[in-house]
Amino acid sequence: AVFPLTLIWVGTAAQDMPTMKPGQWEMTSTSSKAGGGANPPAKTTMCTDAAMQKELIAMGAGMSRDMCTKNDFKRDGSKIVTSAECKIGDSKILSRAVMTLTGDTGYRTEISATYEPPFMGMKDSKSTLEGKYVGPCRDGLVPGDMVLPGGRKFREAFGPRGAIRSKADGKGGQTIEDTGPLTKK
Repeated sequence: AVFPLTLIWVGTAAQDMPTMKPGQWEMTSTSSKAGGGANPPAKTTMCTDAAMQKELIAMGAGMSRDMCTKNDFKRDGSKIVTSAECKIGDSKILSRAVMTLTGDTGYRTEISATYEPPFMGMKDSKSTLEGKYVGPCRDGLVPGDMVLPGGRKFREAFGPRGAIRSKADGKGGQTIEDTGPLTKK
């Protein structure tokens, strides 16, 4: 759910971005699937604050530099329209997104994309992402936490993993030491 929102922010100057209310957000995404039809709606919960929003904008800017050759952005009041030409693997993606804001407490984004050659079996896709502010962060969430469909936290599913030190003794045996979580130094 965050990825489509990040695509909206690709190539956008920070001063042009909407400021969303800090706290807990519920986002529901629907999308088409390869071969036609629609995937079932997926619900994501996220706790955010101003610092997290800055990180998302920075992530979008980084994706833009790495993947996209064209990014157009237009904001007219509560509506933001973007179009982009990007590349993932061998596929060129042409996308258009329209985000309609409801103050700082809600949005609806409609995204359409075409892929040439098809990406993961898809020639085109349509996605809708609706987000709404539901109050202060709760349920043990802190800014940056995201609960994925199925209840797993994003950091648990995709966050840094632990590190190990492994040594072979030259006689067919080895020792393995858990050195704890992998962190930046």
